Amino acid sequence: MSKLNVAIICGGISSEHEISCISAGGVLKAIDSSKYTVTLIGITKAGNWVLLPNDYPLEINHGKLPNVDENAAAIVADVHGFSVSGKALNIDVVFPVLHGPYGEDGTIQGLLEIANLPYVGSGVLASAVAMDKSFAKPIFAAAGMDVADGIVVTSADKQVAIDDLAYPIFVKPARGGSSRGTHKVNSVDGLNAALKDAFLYDHKVMIEQAVIGREIECAVLESNGIAQASIVGEIIISSKFEFYDFEAKYLDGATTAKIPADLPPEISDEIRRKAVQAFKALGCSGLARCDFFYTDKGKIIINEINTMPGFTGTSMYPKLMAASGVDYKSLISALIETALLRTNGVLGN
Repeated sequence: MSKLNVAIICGGISSEHEISCISAGGVLKAIDSSKYTVTLIGITKAGNWVLLPNDYPLEINHGKLPNVDENAAAIVADVHGFSVSGKALNIDVVFPVLHGPYGEDGTIQGLLEIANLPYVGSGVLASAVAMDKSFAKPIFAAAGMDVADGIVVTSADKQVAIDDLAYPIFVKPARGGSSRGTHKVNSVDGLNAALKDAFLYDHKVMIEQAVIGREIECAVLESNGIAQASIVGEIIISSKFEFYDFEAKYLDGATTAKIPADLPPEISDEIRRKAVQAFKALGCSGLARCDFFYTDKGKIIINEINTMPGFTGTSMYPKLMAASGVDYKSLISALIETALLRTNGVLGN
């Protein structure tokens, strides 16, 4: 039986380019080589598609983050699939290990739909809605889930009124990732600077009431058409950081993942139930990491869903799945097998 040719796509033009490369490096190392051959495709920061050798360095090296080489061999990506110098790459399935805009927001998913290529992860609509937290929140609320109070503002707004919110508040890009451009604001003095930075990442920004609570995460894996939740874990942040920002997420030793989270069993079960509920409410496919707050008053508040969460061997999503009995290699295989069912598109083909 011939092996399937899996295209792993990494990089991209979003601010999460380097994180995508690290995630792709993890997948490349762990993928079951007895089942799959890999074609490694990079998208440069300038937006060019290139073919990378399978031994391309995708790890953090001496504190330097990896990125995609602008000078690698050019790939043509169009409705006919992928080719280099007129020769088709004959891809069977795509694993777009891309985070943030143009990777996790439905755009590349649309291209793959038109090219009739099966791919790992959520379809066009679910990807777009999950990426734009200002649209995801009302869907979660309509499904009966608690969300943080807040408002949406755009860069065109002349005045921002937050009378119904009390400090501290959070200011964050509506369609950002990895907490880039996100700020905790403790008084009115810091609001303008926080908005100015957030608008560098998105012209639409959310201002939310700060939720005082523990950060709880749950992984969802869809297999054979059934979405199942992992055990839940807690992100414990070093006291040096006010919240789970970019530096806290990616600096060694800044955070600790406690798996399973130290919660009453009934609360863990409720979070798991809500994770699957959120996954279904947005129409997700394949995988997602659902992020919650658990307050000292016992409320479970959903923060967001990530449809392509960090995917290194030490990232929270694979760790939660491993603790639930699905190791990294098996997880990658399960996602590829689910992608081949092609349930993402409108036609379900």
